[in-house]
Amino acid sequence: MTTPRDIHAYLAEMDDIPGTRVFTAQRARQGYHLNQFAMSLMKADNREAFKADERAYLDRWPMTEDQKQAVLARDFNRCLELGGNIYFLAKLFSTDGKSFAQAVSTMTDMSFEDYTAMMIAGGRSPVGVRSIKERY
Repeated sequence: MTTPRDIHAYLAEMDDIPGTRVFTAQRARQGYHLNQFAMSLMKADNREAFKADERAYLDRWPMTEDQKQAVLARDFNRCLELGGNIYFLAKLFSTDGKSFAQAVSTMTDMSFEDYTAMMIAGGRSPVGVRSIKERY
């Protein structure tokens, strides 16, 4: 019989993956209102209200100030850290007129052209830093 694994310890290990934010239940709770905001952009009237005054529209949602600032800055990495779900945030990309690939490329240290070329060539190399704590 195997020993049950502590789920919290297991999920904490996910934070050691460089550049990756695993969407856990904890992140889902943290980002609930951020993600509800993003999903609201599925409706044309909401997109227009957001575009007309982004801050006023965000203030309708009980998001943290950090979450609102991340949205205003279009800092998608920060949005993910604060509980955003990439598939919900895609509604924001679309509202901005960006493709998924264009938006995701802003989350890397690459230009859109370099990011696209890397993905066409098969994605990131598996060689390199695979652990934050082992990086240093």
